[in-house]
Amino acid sequence: MFIQGILNWLTLASLTFNSHKHEDDDPLKRLGNLTPYRVAPASHKVEAELPDNCSVDRVMLMHRHGSRGPAGTEEMDLINSLVQTLRNGHDALQDAYLPENLRFLQTGKGYESHLDPENLTIIGRQQLFNHGVEFGLKYPSFTTETLLSSTTQRGRFGREVEGKDLRTVDDIPGPVSWITPWTSCPGLDWHYASKASKPVANEWSTSYLPNITKRLNDLLPYGVSLTDDNTHGALYACAYDLAAGEESPWCDVFYANELADFEYELDLIMVASVGYLVSNDAGRVMGSVFVKELINRFSNTSEEAQSLYLEFGHDATIMAAMAAMNLNRDEPPLSSDGLRQHRRFRTSYQTPFAAQMIWESFTCKESFDGPQIRLVLNEETYPLRTCAETKQDRRFGTCSLDAFIRANQFSTDIEFGDDTWQAACGAHSEVLNVQGWLLKV
Repeated sequence: MFIQGILNWLTLASLTFNSHKHEDDDPLKRLGNLTPYRVAPASHKVEAELPDNCSVDRVMLMHRHGSRGPAGTEEMDLINSLVQTLRNGHDALQDAYLPENLRFLQTGKGYESHLDPENLTIIGRQQLFNHGVEFGLKYPSFTTETLLSSTTQRGRFGREVEGKDLRTVDDIPGPVSWITPWTSCPGLDWHYASKASKPVANEWSTSYLPNITKRLNDLLPYGVSLTDDNTHGALYACAYDLAAGEESPWCDVFYANELADFEYELDLIMVASVGYLVSNDAGRVMGSVFVKELINRFSNTSEEAQSLYLEFGHDATIMAAMAAMNLNRDEPPLSSDGLRQHRRFRTSYQTPFAAQMIWESFTCKESFDGPQIRLVLNEETYPLRTCAETKQDRRFGTCSLDAFIRANQFSTDIEFGDDTWQAACGAHSEVLNVQGWLLKV
């Protein structure tokens, strides 16, 4: 359950830690929630390291699985349809003059997809392994006997570590899981963003895809005519080829602004599914479960309290929690009216494959008074501006635990099955076993 990489510090603590360098902010590092793991850009202008007189006393990790193949059927169907269209036009392509970035269509059988749907790729496994070693070296004195994961099978690889209590959300007592709260939210329409009848992202895709399709068809010979679905499939092929093999011929076909349009579509899908565009604030309501669990754990001062929590879920887990805390809200809200280049809600920065959301509770001898909290998201301190009260808070992106609790009254006021939950999720006596795309993220 993402455990082999996360726990390898137990036997590999002698390895040298190589911190990631900031990667260039090129279009291939901005492919929404399909982006291979990247260190988040240092764009928040806060101190990366805490003062020397501060010490971390509790850590809570929520980790997304590593790079995988296409989830569900829609993405794979788009890619397969593209492959079939190119097969049908194979002979015409052989005799055509193509620009250099399309000549891969003339080699061998042209473009063929060998993606393994839903499963972790080799790169995805490597991401998790690296993160496990790095996490252990960053927090060498922290340990736990319990690991908790969603039930998605692609999270499991390698041998399980002996002596650890390996649990899934099915083992959690109580009516709702903070890792997969959507399973207790039957009234939520997971396909809100992609259905034509509710066209948050569909409107955007129908506005930007035709121009790309026309440009590509002008370069292709008579007898090869791409549809907008084929273009869509090529964009997904770019992202998933990168997830599987670090390169894709399709990525060189698209202009930077075209990839930016695709990234925006993926962000619209997520913000309309677990973010700020969901009706009745359902995304934030689901994220409230995580926020309450975080507060309960960091407020627990008993001797029996754990110092480390290792938990593994999905990009939806992270984005719903951030939405509940108002950490990436855009004003005005994102919409299909136009691309918002400088938006706060950005999944390529916040939930790439193998995303790491690390919450730290810390105390200081001089710099801060009382228990403090901070968020390290994909190796960069993500400022808690919603609860910052002092210059030190703003300098280090932190806030006191008390201020954090006050700032998150939206979450602490919600109880499973109350009027707010019911308005967002429907009858609480039902439990929905989601089989759609979102559970597979």
